Amino acid sequence: MRRLLDHVHSAGGNSRPVVLDNETSDFFSTMFAERAADESPMQATWVARAADVRAEPFDRRRGCELFVDLWGSDRPVAALGDEDLRRLADFLQFVSVPAGQQVIGQDEQGDYLLIVLDGALAVDRVQPWGGRVRLAEARAGEMLGEMSLLDAGARCCAGTTISPCVFAVVDSPRLTQVIEKEPRLALALLAGLTRRLSLRLRQVSARLSALLSRS
Repeated sequence: MRRLLDHVHSAGGNSRPVVLDNETSDFFSTMFAERAADESPMQATWVARAADVRAEPFDRRRGCELFVDLWGSDRPVAALGDEDLRRLADFLQFVSVPAGQQVIGQDEQGDYLLIVLDGALAVDRVQPWGGRVRLAEARAGEMLGEMSLLDAGARCCAGTTISPCVFAVVDSPRLTQVIEKEPRLALALLAGLTRRLSLRLRQVSARLSALLSRS
């Protein structure tokens, strides 16, 4: 979590081998493949991506209402109360994006995360030979792109809108602002992001354990 730390600082054995089915084996063998030493992630800022995906400003009042409704029940941020959540929403950018737009690019280094307030996205992993593996569908209340924002690493999958979507956008400059100006709110935001990331990793771990147990 190098980028996050920069922000805060400035403000077995003999067991038999496991054989997975072809599709699963291909997925896990490429999902975490190391990047070549001379290959750098593509840089992607929200400013540039917003123009590419035809993002339009969304009504701030309505966006704030959606954000408070969806995140107000989340344990790490529920203690803030609606008023503090509205203050936190002042640091977010609310946009609408039409269907069929790739808002997160695989293998890029993005400076933003997206909180889904309405609509649905396909989360896909594109394999080296061109095939696509559908990992999940993200819906209201979920987020995409938080790992690249926090650790400055490459994104592992692509996110494409299935339907018209509304997002709350947190990019690197906005994260810096909330940390510097409202550290208590920033801590709650980061706690919410961390909780969602932890839940996602647990789901992946459970899926992998189930696959291994069948082998």
